[in-house]
This record gives sequence, structure tokens and C-alpha cells, in this order.
Amino acid sequence: MSCADDIRRVDDLVAAGLIAPEAAPALARVVDRFALTITDEMAALIDPTDPADPIAAQFVPSVEELDVLPDETVDPIGDGPHEVASGVTHRYFDRVLLKPTHLCRVYCRFCFRRDRVGHGEANLSEADLDAAFAYVAAHPQIFEVILSGGDPLVLSDRRLAAILERLEAIPHVEVVRLHSRVPVVDPARIGEATARLLRRRFATWMVIHVDHPRELTEAASGAIGRLVDAGVPVLSQTTLLSGVNADASVLEALFRRLVALRVKPYYLHHLDRAEGTARFRTTIEEGAALMRSLRGRLTGIAQPSWVLDIPGGHGKVPLGPQWIEKTSDGGTVGWTVRDPDGREHRYDE
Repeated sequence: MSCADDIRRVDDLVAAGLIAPEAAPALARVVDRFALTITDEMAALIDPTDPADPIAAQFVPSVEELDVLPDETVDPIGDGPHEVASGVTHRYFDRVLLKPTHLCRVYCRFCFRRDRVGHGEANLSEADLDAAFAYVAAHPQIFEVILSGGDPLVLSDRRLAAILERLEAIPHVEVVRLHSRVPVVDPARIGEATARLLRRRFATWMVIHVDHPRELTEAASGAIGRLVDAGVPVLSQTTLLSGVNADASVLEALFRRLVALRVKPYYLHHLDRAEGTARFRTTIEEGAALMRSLRGRLTGIAQPSWVLDIPGGHGKVPLGPQWIEKTSDGGTVGWTVRDPDGREHRYDE
């Protein structure tokens, strides 16, 4: 893991020229509340002369993070009510979320687990892991285990392999999915040996988090290529963020580049209402307009599902936009369908 040049303190932000010295005292209060790490790869992409830099917006702290609105919460997607063991969330019938670590290689300023990641005990204990595997083994409906956190790829190859081996020993686990920023923000971590160790008896899928096309550097492209060449299919998830990517041309460039790298855009997340994240919000109407625009501009394999995690732990649902509505004309029921340009067409059954 290449951590030598990471930015971890407010003084590091000043030294890197990413904030003015006079901003440091206020931002120190933010960093006391929400963890800070920016890898050297991501720091190198930031233009400190651009106050609207989309990479800085994602990773450099802001005093606005301490402004908490009434509808923001420490658990916006409702992990808590579905936690069945330490580090294990079972929200959906056939899959569980296993969080073996609370550490990340970068800390996103909009993260829905931002109150937990980067603080406290770094990794699950061996006893906690034993309990997690016992839970999975005792529930034969569990088809898929999702490794998240934190970021599972901050673990060493040895620890990661040990987890995968324990899951391999549970016959009904047929898919393991890893959610990670590491291939993009710390691509040197993904060597050929790491990519190979992910190949298992079950199908292993990698889901990378990437929000802006500038993040897909030559090094990140190489890391993604090593995963795909090793037989690990790669999907992507993106969070819709005002000031970062809430623009059809930016999303188009991002999704095109991902498909060219053999990555299927999977989810475009509507922002979860975590504490202090209001500056990143878009409206449902804005999101629907973006998705309508992308439908007319992008190949189908570059289209992600735009989804909302319903606050309170009620699950993730696609938001649309809606292309068809039922109509009646003189007692005959039919449908009105809108094309990507907004034109309406009659469709009768």
C-alpha cells in the first residue's frame, strides 16, 4: 500500500497548497469530526487555483460539513436496524454486507458512513469475523456476500485471502462482491498477484467507486485492466454530486471511458442525506433530466441505474425517469411513450 505521501492532517493540506494557512483552524474542527485522507494520486489531480475543482470537492474538507440540516442523519440508509452481528448487515433476503474494516484510502466528504469510517477500532476482530462467517453459514438463502466498509482493499493480501477462503468454505455463497475506491485512488495496490487472488470457487465481482472522468488516470486504467484480465468482472458506482458531476457532458465522458475500460456502469446513486453534505445535493427533477439526456446520448451498456436508498433502511429502488404512462382515448386504453428527445408517441396494445 503506497501511503507515504498521503494527506492526513490539515497541516498536510496547507503544505500541499490545497488550502490557505488561515483556513486551517476552522478545517481542523471538521477533521476532528470527519476523517481525512487523500492519496497522492488524487492530490496530484487537484488544481488548487480552481475553486470549483471537482476532485477537491470530493476529498478536501469544507467548513460547510459542520452545518447539519434537520433531515440529515448519521445513518441515512438505515444500516443500524439491519445489523445482525458486528460488521454484518442483512437488509436483503439473498445477500449480506460484511464490513471487515472501517478504514478507507480516501475519505469522501459526502460518505453515508462518514461518522464511522476512519475512527475507532480499525478492523473486525477475529472473534467478530468468526461470528460473521457463522451467520452466513447458518443462512442458506445467502447467495451473495458484499465486502464493503470502509474499503476491503485496504487489507493486506494475506488478510483478504483469509476472508475469501472462509467464504469459499460456505457452499451456498456463489457470489462475492467487493466495493472499493482503491483501484482508482491507489492503483498501485492492485498488482497482478492481488488480482489473481480474487479468482475463487465463487464468482468475484469488483465494484469501483468513481465520480469524475479525471479520476480514471493511466495508472487507474492499468489497475482496472489487471482485474479484468485476471477474470474479475468490474462494475462501477457513481454518486450524483452537485459541483462534481451533475452535468450530462461530465457523466457522458465518465461512463464512456468506463465502458472503454471494460467496466459496466452499475449504479448512479442519488445522494444519501448524511450529516453536513447539503452542498452536494441535487433534486430528483435534476437527476431525471440528466438520465433522460444520457439515454439519448449513450450506448445502452453505458447506462447505469439511477437509484435512491430510501431513508430509514427500506431498501434501494430505481428512480426512473418514467418513459411511459397509461392513457385512455374514447374508452380505449393505451400508452403514451416519450422518446429521449421528449417527443410523445402513441402505443396501443
